[in-house]
Order: sequence, then structure tokens, then C-alpha cells
Amino acid sequence: MSTPALRGQPRAATPMAFVQAIVRAYARYGKDPAAALQQAQIAPRDVRNPQARVTAAQFETLSGHAMQELDDEALGWFGRRLPWGSYGMLCRASISAPNLGVAIKRWCRHHWLLADDIRIELHIQGGLATVSVIELRPLGEFREFCLVTMLRFLHGFASWAIDSRVSLREAAFPHPAPPHAEAYPLMFCERVLFGADHASYSFDERYLQLPLHRDERALRVMLRRALPLTVLQYRRDRLLGQRVRELLRTRPQETGNAQALATLLNVSARTLHRQLQEEGMTLQALKDEVRRESAIALLRRGGPQRPIKQVALAVGFRNEKSFARAFRQWTGSTPGEFREQDR
Repeated sequence: MSTPALRGQPRAATPMAFVQAIVRAYARYGKDPAAALQQAQIAPRDVRNPQARVTAAQFETLSGHAMQELDDEALGWFGRRLPWGSYGMLCRASISAPNLGVAIKRWCRHHWLLADDIRIELHIQGGLATVSVIELRPLGEFREFCLVTMLRFLHGFASWAIDSRVSLREAAFPHPAPPHAEAYPLMFCERVLFGADHASYSFDERYLQLPLHRDERALRVMLRRALPLTVLQYRRDRLLGQRVRELLRTRPQETGNAQALATLLNVSARTLHRQLQEEGMTLQALKDEVRRESAIALLRRGGPQRPIKQVALAVGFRNEKSFARAFRQWTGSTPGEFREQDR
């Protein structure tokens, strides 16, 4: 729902439209939101200002207070309430799954038992996993807030469960681009589409095979402040190194520098370097690893007739001398010596 705070000063980036949606939930139940707004330190006059923003902490406080006071974790979206603790139950139903794919399928199945206004689905095709929210009944004035929150809840749980950021490739929404559309890349990913058939996001299907790293004890701790799941941006991405290697191998002409590679991964070059560093890797080391593997394969396949200069050019070196120097650092021998030893 809301966006992460910057280090130091909290960043007010959550659209006021989402605060207004919570105020409408109070109106639906005939209750006054004044206490919730006061606790979140949101002035009533600011609620009427569509250009205003609130911080992640303010929105967490407001949402938590409203869910408990209204006893509806869906905040008025559905035909029936989702009593306080409903999403905790979804987490418990999924936490014992052997991997993320099974956990998400359980989440989708059990959410249907809670509310039949929407259906959450997981589809896998072409290497991508797509989570979709299918609207079965009109959501009215709660539509945008509901769809955004449903996707954020599940994305947050998935990232928490595997202790890794699930990097999204694309997010899509059926409604037109709202006035606060600039907040969507902060909540999801750079590529956001509006006017789609339904709300969804896609990510690399290999995340589905990752095991869950949380237990019941961790879940109890998390549920004390479950809403930060929707604002916490996990820096660690357990698939990042693997995805970088794959792109370097399969698309060498498009990954000549960090910026080009970062663009393909839908992150900034700075973020790419930082996340690799947090995983104990560097981009240069990954490039060297892929070059070394390619060079060894070419030397073995090409036989003694293939000029070493040709191998050097094929793996991205400008001349045979620099290739030989790098190859010796990698293997302890020159390309020629390696080929002789491998015969």
C-alpha cells in the first residue's frame, strides 16, 4: 500500500487517495475516523487534499487502527467483513509450505474461503509466474485501494516468507492511470500498465522453487506488525546473481555495461551494484566467471585449429594479450597451455 521511508527523514509518499478510502470505510460502517486519523497524526484538512501524501509509518498506524476498530481487515471492500486476524490465518495456512509456489497456491485457495468478491490466481507461462486478482463483483469506490492492497499483501508475504525480495517484472491494473500514478513504480516496479483486463504482477518463476525461511515463531513476531510487509522493500534478492549470470551468457551484446544490464533487470545501476555486494558478489566477478566458462568451453570445442585470438574476441576481449593475461589469472595457465593440458 505505502512506500518505504528513506533513511533519516521519513518519506511522505503514500497517496492521500488511500487514506480517503479508509475514511470511506468508516462511513460505510457509520463510524467516525477522527480517532484513527489523530493517532496517525493526519490532519482532517489534509485528507481533503488529493495532492497530499503521508508516510509509511502514518499509513501503517491508520490502517492498523481502522482494521481493529472496524473489525474488518478488508476495510469495507467486500460483501462481508474479514474479521481482525483473517490475514494472519492466511499466513499460517501458507507458512508450512515446502516452497513459495505451494505457499502462494494455498494463499489463493484459502482467500476464496474468506471472500468470494474476488479470486486470486497464480499462472505460470514462458518462465514467468503471474499473480492475478479477478473481480467477480463490482468493488465500486474501493476498487483501486482493494486491488493495490491485495497484490501488496501477497507480494509482501512472499518476500518475507523466503527472506528475499521478489523482483517484479511488470504490474498491471484495470483502472485508468490515477492522478497519483507516479507512486505505483515505488509500490511495485518500473513497468506498470493501466487499462489492463485485471490486476496482476509477474516475476521470474524460479522464485516459486525457493524454500520458505520462516517458522511459527517468526510468524507470531511478524503478525504483531504485519502491515510493514506492504512497505518493507527487501534488499536481498536470492535470484539476482543467477539472473545476472544468465543475461551475461545469453545476451552478451545487450549487457556491455552495468546500466544496460540494470535496465534489463528493471533496477538502477546503483541498486544492482548494491544488491550484488550484499550477496557477496560484484558485477566484474560475475562477468569474469561467465567469460572464463565461455573461454574454457570454446578452447575445448575448437581444438588446436581454432586461433586463440578468435576465442579472445568471442568472449569479449579486444586482443589476445589481454585475454591471455586474464585467463592465466583465472586458471593459472595460458590459453595455449590449457589447451595442451586438456588434450
